[in-house]
Amino acid sequence: VQVVESGGGLVQPGGSTRLSCAISEKRAARYQVGWYRQVPGKERELVALITRGDRLDYLPSVKDRFTISRDAAEATVYLQMNSLKPEDTAVYYCRLWDDTRDAWGQGTQVTVSS
Repeated sequence: VQVVESGGGLVQPGGSTRLSCAISEKRAARYQVGWYRQVPGKERELVALITRGDRLDYLPSVKDRFTISRDAAEATVYLQMNSLKPEDTAVYYCRLWDDTRDAWGQGTQVTVSS
């Protein structure tokens, strides 16, 4: 299974953008998927998670601003990012994993700046 991120780019503070994570195999479309982010010099952190049972979990600093969702028919997981702040600037990665597989995307840059 492979995952590929898209979206992101330059966004003004207070703006919105949506990231997409395309899953290569539709049979894996309902697997657990997480969005992570990383800035230089810091560890990668889990931002949002959707489990196989569609339980959602968020990093406290993005809760109420970010929303993770899944379109199983399209084998895509989204991260809607609203009210963006400069501190949200990072490379965002999609990860799909379970006991037998662990697939990371190549990352997509989100820069929040005026």
